[in-house]
Amino acid sequence: MSAKAIREATGKELLNRHLGSAAAKCRFVPVSDGSDWNTLVAQNPWMKTEKLVVKPDQLIKRRGKLGLIKVNAGLVEVKSWVDARMNKETQVGKATGKLRNFLVEPFVSHPQSDESYVCIYSHRFGDTILFHHEGGVDIGDVDAKAVTLEVAIDEKPSVEKITTKLLAKVTSDKKTIIANFIKSLYDVYVDLFFTYLEINPLVVTGGEVYILDLAAKLDSTAEFMCKQKWGEIEYPAPFGRDALPEEAYIADLDAKSGASLKLTILNKSGRIWTMVAGGGASVIYSDTICDLGGASELANYGEYSGAPSEQQTYEYAKTILGLMTEEKHPKGKILIIGGGIANFTNVASTFKGIVKALQQFQPKLIEHNISIFVRRAGPNFQEGLRVMREVGQTLGVPIHVFGPETHMTAIVSMALGIKSLPPEPEPQQTTANFLLPGGMNAQSPASSRKPFFQSTNGSSTSGNHSFDGEYSGETLFSKKTKAIVWGMQTRAVQSTLDFDFVCSRKEPSVVAMVYPFGGDHRQKFYWGHKEILIPVYKNMGDAMKKHPDAEVMVSFASLRSAYESTVETLQYPQIRTIAIIAEGIPENMTRRIIKMATEKGVCVIGPATVGGIKPGCFKIGNTGGMMDNILASRLYRPGSVAYVSRSGGMSNELNNIIARSTNGVYEGVAIGGDRYPGTTFMDHLLRYQADPNVKMIVLLGEVGGVEEYEVCQALKDKRIDKPMVAWCIGTCASMFSSEVQFGHAGACANAERETAVAKNKALAEAGAFVPPNFDDLMDKIRQVYNGLVEKGVIVPQMEVPPPTVPMDYSWARELGLIRKPASFMSTICDDRGQELLYAGMPITDVIKEELGIGGVLSLLWFQRRLPRYACKFIEMCLMVTADHGPAVSGAHNTIVCSRAGKDLISSLASGLLTIGDRFGGALDAAAKLFMEAYDSGAIPMEFVNAMRKQGQLIMGVGHRVKSINNPDMRVQILKEFALENFPSTPVLNYALEVEKITTSKKPNLILNVDGLIGVAMVDLLRHSGCFSREEAQEYIEIGTLNGLFVLGRSMGFIGHFLDQKRLKQGLYRHPWDDISYILPELHHG
Repeated sequence: MSAKAIREATGKELLNRHLGSAAAKCRFVPVSDGSDWNTLVAQNPWMKTEKLVVKPDQLIKRRGKLGLIKVNAGLVEVKSWVDARMNKETQVGKATGKLRNFLVEPFVSHPQSDESYVCIYSHRFGDTILFHHEGGVDIGDVDAKAVTLEVAIDEKPSVEKITTKLLAKVTSDKKTIIANFIKSLYDVYVDLFFTYLEINPLVVTGGEVYILDLAAKLDSTAEFMCKQKWGEIEYPAPFGRDALPEEAYIADLDAKSGASLKLTILNKSGRIWTMVAGGGASVIYSDTICDLGGASELANYGEYSGAPSEQQTYEYAKTILGLMTEEKHPKGKILIIGGGIANFTNVASTFKGIVKALQQFQPKLIEHNISIFVRRAGPNFQEGLRVMREVGQTLGVPIHVFGPETHMTAIVSMALGIKSLPPEPEPQQTTANFLLPGGMNAQSPASSRKPFFQSTNGSSTSGNHSFDGEYSGETLFSKKTKAIVWGMQTRAVQSTLDFDFVCSRKEPSVVAMVYPFGGDHRQKFYWGHKEILIPVYKNMGDAMKKHPDAEVMVSFASLRSAYESTVETLQYPQIRTIAIIAEGIPENMTRRIIKMATEKGVCVIGPATVGGIKPGCFKIGNTGGMMDNILASRLYRPGSVAYVSRSGGMSNELNNIIARSTNGVYEGVAIGGDRYPGTTFMDHLLRYQADPNVKMIVLLGEVGGVEEYEVCQALKDKRIDKPMVAWCIGTCASMFSSEVQFGHAGACANAERETAVAKNKALAEAGAFVPPNFDDLMDKIRQVYNGLVEKGVIVPQMEVPPPTVPMDYSWARELGLIRKPASFMSTICDDRGQELLYAGMPITDVIKEELGIGGVLSLLWFQRRLPRYACKFIEMCLMVTADHGPAVSGAHNTIVCSRAGKDLISSLASGLLTIGDRFGGALDAAAKLFMEAYDSGAIPMEFVNAMRKQGQLIMGVGHRVKSINNPDMRVQILKEFALENFPSTPVLNYALEVEKITTSKKPNLILNVDGLIGVAMVDLLRHSGCFSREEAQEYIEIGTLNGLFVLGRSMGFIGHFLDQKRLKQGLYRHPWDDISYILPELHHG
């Protein structure tokens, strides 16, 4: 939703900050449950000295008429009035809610004659300013009484025009004041992206303008532009529906996601809960539930769409299931997991998130007697439905699963017990990106299809891949259409190319891509079996210049950049059609785009759309979904039916419905779900009317707006005389007690005329074929189509298989159709899901349980959690080995490299390369040496003597500086910890006995750090109870212990590098006097 209502206090605060001196500053004090009156009065002393006005501030209309305003009262009276109503249930129309927020203001004494009315609201072509010289509670029908001033987009009304058009009945002493106020008010209205602003009454007295009552809406999509001007904005729930923390949680998820996640709780005690994919589909499911008598039991409205991840879907499902299982219902509860045929959302991925939540709530699902009904289709839906069926067999909860062979809303009547459950459907014959062998042999529901359809005038239009769009009138797409794609949307481009190929186009429709965040290059794609390169340009101008035949721009620009990129596109006359996919573009920007496009004669599809499709010719981006749906819906060749819809998701469902009930789609366009789509229903319906290849039309409208009435008028005056099947979704809106904003920004009725019920009635009266509900839409389309067949308008004939499109390797792997040996194996870490896993442990648990660096190493190096003492010992090893001064070889090399101007990685590598048997790398060798000696049964003296006889040094023994008289405190610390905390230390004890012998010969032959860590780690691995003897041996042999020194000393090397950079040390050159120059003597003969 874009236009969102704000509290009166919020609106007045915005005007106080931005209106300047055009009106007196609004003084007000918000009062809510828990407010301290003493504090409020101390902060606003005028509350004690002036008469006051108090009223609820909860988006309640006509408060004066409802007796919800107290005027000219003292503080005590106001406090008493608020206390009597705070948290008390109040009936406002059909809605019942509790009053929790009030507004206290100074009472402005004035005669009735000083009151007036002003309102500004936005529409497709500009803004309207309404003014009436009388205002207040008894103003009556403002639309009939008020005078209006229409302000075109990007225009500003002058004081003179305002005075002339609006203030004819205002007394002369007030005209200038009010005119200046309205001008300033309109400037603020535009600058702050208001969509509605009403002041009633506006009082002018004593030479000042006072704003008494205010109602306003902001374009919430403009937050990224207006955040600094707005500050923090709260959008309260409509009166009668409290905002729940779960709704706020989903709203927060939605704000942080590129997907769309919406949740509105209608009745927490309701029996029927929905979890629906798609904005349009979510409305239709609610409609159907209400039409079938379930309005009073409908618990929620919501939707998830835009390819949410598995984790996001899990969070969404978990939230709904949590609410659903808070209280029981005597009849049990119903969960409808529905949706249309997705265009690009991976159904399996989202269903895995839902399944995860279902498994988590299994006991409660059984306890609350919940039945689940599933219907979904789209990319990878076969896997998604399989997963859902499998979980149904293990949960102990009845789950009934259906795919695209079942009408979208048929599961509602099944869930409500109105229709019996059908037998398990047969699996589809198509899948993913190719046609399965024999798949075309199965009879489709419209079994009378033939290779081409023939109109009664004798002209034939190919019904398969030889169609060339011979209609020469106004058409958006043909078999020769060329497009440029804005954005690095490789998946959408490949989908378009696959569609081109299956339609037997001679060459790809996408000729170039524009991506301003990289340099010019070429991107590889597939054309059937062959690889091709499509150029990618940094600058749009270069793309246009090098591809003058491109006439369509498909823009995947984000909501923040879509406006600028579209304006740039409109500068190139070669572009005739622009599709804007992004949702959430600020409405003022969209209206400017529409104005510019209209002036230039460019067709704009969107914003907030998936696009459009002309079977056999061209499709926009992800329209039509994956290849399995394109094949199943026969979108590779034209049919006889053209449709126009607002919803992108529902356009794919219409493809399916039309394919199952007629000879297929000729053209389909989703104009977009925003309040101001670039083109209207009529723009496309008139094209369909003029195209002789279109034999019948389908219109899918929705609640909100009045564009459908233009269609009604066109039907009445015969500008459209082709058979039209029409249905407007959102019929459920009138059954809700409080206002509900549906999935699309434009799907909200602001007047009775904008309701879906009123529109459906008007369309039926105008001559359209209107079914009783969406459930019957397919039957109505089939009925009209069969009538045209009987009249000979269409002669259906046999179907011809299209070319086979190869499946992408990545998608075949996703579907589990192929397998391939992996190039790498990893058993310690997994980054594929929503959360990083260390040896199977989520990173959030690693942090939450404070495993520390030692714990992380235990997971990544040893694939298990070690005891806390073991993790502590590992951390101590890292600390004591971190550094040993700048003189040791590794630190020296790091310093020299750093001073030579090398980077951190190079300097660190230089130091690490010195680690070996002579420096720091003796941990493994010491561990093996002492371990083997201990295991052999040789006493320490025998071991020392044997090493001496062999002429070998004892690794891990000896120090250049430290001795028995000057012990290494690092060794002492580690030794004491191991002896005190390890379960057993036989190898360490053995090494200490060896040390007694070696130090008796020479005091510096002590057990050094390498030796101590080596032998202690042997004891830890062998006796911690976490490893088998074989595992312990393997970890020692593969270099694990040396890894401790490498990791620890890396910290010191990095420290030396940073130290040299910080000291700004220059290039190191070793001094001559520290080098012995001994050259050979040359004898000259």
